[in-house]
Amino acid sequence: MKGIPRLRLLSYGVIAYMLLAFAWWSVLLFTKNRDAFAAKRELLHLVMIAREEINTDEDFFKSKPYLELEQSYKRQEWMVLGEALVFVISLVIGVWLINRGYNKQVMAAQQRRNFLLSITHELKSPIASIKLVLETFRKRKLRDDQIQKLSNNGLKEAERLNTLVTDLLLSAKLETAYSPYMEDLNLAELLEDLVYKIQDKSPKAQLHFHHQTNISDMHGDKAGLTSVFINLLENAIKYSSGNPVIHVSIKQKNNHIQIEIADNGIGVPDKEKEHIFEKFYRVGSENTRTTKGTGLGLYIVKEIIKAHKGNIQVKDNLPKGTVFCIELPVEKINKTDDQLLEEQKINQA
Repeated sequence: MKGIPRLRLLSYGVIAYMLLAFAWWSVLLFTKNRDAFAAKRELLHLVMIAREEINTDEDFFKSKPYLELEQSYKRQEWMVLGEALVFVISLVIGVWLINRGYNKQVMAAQQRRNFLLSITHELKSPIASIKLVLETFRKRKLRDDQIQKLSNNGLKEAERLNTLVTDLLLSAKLETAYSPYMEDLNLAELLEDLVYKIQDKSPKAQLHFHHQTNISDMHGDKAGLTSVFINLLENAIKYSSGNPVIHVSIKQKNNHIQIEIADNGIGVPDKEKEHIFEKFYRVGSENTRTTKGTGLGLYIVKEIIKAHKGNIQVKDNLPKGTVFCIELPVEKINKTDDQLLEEQKINQA
């Protein structure tokens, strides 16, 4: 990465040289073309005088041979000007594409660097905690309450590590071979159960669930949608300071189910809204962030929603916070032959 700024300066230097050289050759070409026209004009003038085709200069400038020569000269001037314009436009477009590609490369490299830094911390932290718990069990005789407390901490860290590994595997699968297993789902019940589970894990948060009485069943990947809702609910708590207040609502409008998860957290700046669903992307830098994460959660959310032919948007929650809006189609999705065969085997068993 250290060599990229030098390479960029070198490319700009080459571009500047090309522009100067092109300007020089353009001026030279205009000059040569003008000199050639002047020479041809004088020669034509002498020939016409020798042939006694003209008597005065005015006759010469009105003669057909001179007008044709002048017209040819002007065409050549416009040709040179047009080629110069095409060259400059092409060069500008090329510079813009190079600069855009460079910025994308730098951003991707920065995101990979941030991901490696965060994933290293996210992996080492629970491993170190679990190791400490096991060493404590081995070296000390503990009371029952101490054993219970350390066991709970170890299980919590193991669950955190398992979630991280699952996200890593799922993000890799989403790029190549993700195929949602579609089954009949009551999305309202699934979401309500997850809200209660998250509430139990985070007693300081206030989670409120609102839903219509009549929500149609849909076909969806239960594991995938569970991952979507858990990611969004945990993010809502993680990015809300103090006592988070989370409102979760689900309703049906025509043939679509609409889910909203609103928090009172720090919000998402407008310039970041179009990037937060990119892989490895996190708002801010590793030096300024205070929350843990890998930048995979919202990428997984978007890809799973996309696989269900739905869409997700992020909006501001007034007076502060963020609202994630999900829309999923209710219409049946045809199952694949493999899924039908697997269901048949389960029913036969």
